[in-house]
Amino acid sequence: MKHRDRTPARLRLDSALDGLSAVFRGMSAHPDEDNCACHWGSAEDLALLKTPDTELDPDLLRRTWQATDWTYKASVLRRILPQFTTALTRGLIAPLFGMEEVGRTFHHAKWQQWPTEQAAAVEEFLHAWWAHVLTDPDPAVPPYEVLALNAEASATLSPWLHTWETQTHPTADQHLADAVTHWECKLLGDYLPWDTWHDEDDMRTGLTAWLLLHAPARLRAHGASEELLHRIRLLGLTWPDRWEDPHWPGYRY
Repeated sequence: MKHRDRTPARLRLDSALDGLSAVFRGMSAHPDEDNCACHWGSAEDLALLKTPDTELDPDLLRRTWQATDWTYKASVLRRILPQFTTALTRGLIAPLFGMEEVGRTFHHAKWQQWPTEQAAAVEEFLHAWWAHVLTDPDPAVPPYEVLALNAEASATLSPWLHTWETQTHPTADQHLADAVTHWECKLLGDYLPWDTWHDEDDMRTGLTAWLLLHAPARLRAHGASEELLHRIRLLGLTWPDRWEDPHWPGYRY
């Protein structure tokens, strides 16, 4: 694991993780929770989820958060949250398709409807982790993946983009350049760069509008290539002007 820095953002994240551990200490899966022994795990595995404050092995943790058929989803997530969030920040959680899968785990558990102290602890963790990855030159999880997770978990992009907007240092600008490089092919085809279970058109147009407003000046000052700047400019064009532009990259969808 990379040596942990002592920046304000890292200290805030550490505090948020400590807060989660305190708030969710003693939590367990619902006594009546069940799952398929053939496809999920054994009776012994299920018993561990009903035993508070017991460390789960990485495979059991993975099977638990990835399963979508829990009856009492909130209780299951609350049970694993301290261990799960620590593993997330260390880059130890590997979804099959993208971090938006993790965000859906939060969303399905309806964390925003939990008791105030619990919901506040989750919200602070999401914001603290986001602030940290934007300031870390080499985060364990790329910011564009954390953004997808947070957007799916909260069903909104606005607060996360606002935070990025206020982070105007070179590290955040480099992460912005990396994100645009990762996103531009999908966005130029009018697709959101991650799979969402929310309003895809709303998220895509919101992300595109934000990039058109904030990315060009920041990335030009950061030394981004003219090619990348043209890709952002193309986002502001409508079809067929976009594909007839001399800088259209020739993508086929």
